[in-house]
Amino acid sequence: MPEVRVTIDPEVKKKCPRTALACLTASVEVGASPVPLLGEMNQRELEIQELPFPRGVLESPQVEAVRKAYKSLGKDPARYRGSAEALLRRIVAGKGFPQINAVVDVINLVSVESRLPVGLYDLAHVTGEVLFRTGRAGETYKGIGKYDLNLEGLPLFADSAGPHGSATSDSERTMVTAETKSVLAIIVSFAGPENLDRWTQRMSTLLTQFASGKDLAIRIVQ
Repeated sequence: MPEVRVTIDPEVKKKCPRTALACLTASVEVGASPVPLLGEMNQRELEIQELPFPRGVLESPQVEAVRKAYKSLGKDPARYRGSAEALLRRIVAGKGFPQINAVVDVINLVSVESRLPVGLYDLAHVTGEVLFRTGRAGETYKGIGKYDLNLEGLPLFADSAGPHGSATSDSERTMVTAETKSVLAIIVSFAGPENLDRWTQRMSTLLTQFASGKDLAIRIVQ
C-alpha cells in the first residue's frame, strides 16, 4: 500500500494555529455493516437522544472549534457545517446515522463519538501528496450525494488532481465504493492534537473488527 504524504498549508496554520490532522491508512474489505456495528451506532444515537438536553452536543468544544475555524478561513459556519456537526444534527433530529457500508459507517461512528470531522478517501483515486488548505475562488467539486460544492474559503484536502475532500463533504472522485481496497481516513482537529491518538486507535479497532482492516498505519500531522 503506497504511503501518502499529508501536509497542512502554512496559511491555514496562520489563521488556525492549533490545526492538527490524524491520518490513518488501511487495507479494507467493503461490505454491509454487520449487526454488532449497527448496534454500536444505535447505542450512540440513544446516548445522545437520552441526554437531558440533546442539542447540547451541538455546542461541544470540538464543534465550536470547527465553526470558529470556518469563520477565520472565510466560510459561513451557519451555511457550511462541519461533517461531525451535520451527523450530530441528524441524530438529535431522530434521523439516526446514514447506513452506507461498514467502512463509511465506522468513520461516521468515530466522527460522532469524537465530535470531529473525518474525511475518507479511496487510495486508488488519490494522486500524489495531499495538502490541507483553504479553497480558492472558483473551485468546486461534486459532493457525495450532493450538488457541486462551492469550495472557496472551505478547509479542504487537495491532491495533485485538485480538491477531493473537505471538513464539510467529500467528493465523488475519491469516495469509497464496493471496489475500494485501501483507504485514507483523516480526522480534522482545529483545537490541537490532544485525543487524536485515542480516536485513530478507536478507528483502527473498528476497521479491523468490522471491515477486515489490515496494514494499518497512523500519523499525526501538525
